[in-house]
Amino acid sequence: MSYFQRVKNIIFGIILILFAVALIASPKQGYPIIAAVVSVLVLLYGFKLLIYYFRMARNMVGGKSILCQSIIVLDLALFSTSLVFMGEVVIIIYLLGIYAFTGVVDILRAFEAMKMKASNWKVKLITGLISVLFAVLIVVMGFVFRNMQIVVYGFCVSLFYYAVVKIVTAFKRTAIVYIQ
Repeated sequence: MSYFQRVKNIIFGIILILFAVALIASPKQGYPIIAAVVSVLVLLYGFKLLIYYFRMARNMVGGKSILCQSIIVLDLALFSTSLVFMGEVVIIIYLLGIYAFTGVVDILRAFEAMKMKASNWKVKLITGLISVLFAVLIVVMGFVFRNMQIVVYGFCVSLFYYAVVKIVTAFKRTAIVYIQ
């Protein structure tokens, strides 16, 4: 990881922590703000993939899959933008569904790393299981107690956790392989 990437991860982590604190301060107004921020982030990621395709991936083997992925992500961003104007329950279930989906992806990556005999598959598996269980727990608690503010607080906790992980990985030493 380069010095610029480390600084970028630290700044992004600090911004996420500040965003989580702001959402905790006003949970009622948090639903459309959360949906808007997530849709903007997904839109930026889609454009990043599209730019990557036009700059490099179109000349690579499998580059068209990057183009298809960018189109799907941009469609998802447009769908997320339409959710800003929907009810708070739909927004929260959608966001926690995304969070659970990333947990499932982490679990699948852990199984793939286990097949490749990688050393960090256990950490990926535990992280994925925690993400999925946390998302399910937050949705169940929100519906059982009939208080959707619990879901906003849970989302803030997940943002805080993600920010801390970003900051910690920025300070982690990267392994360098020397070829002699």
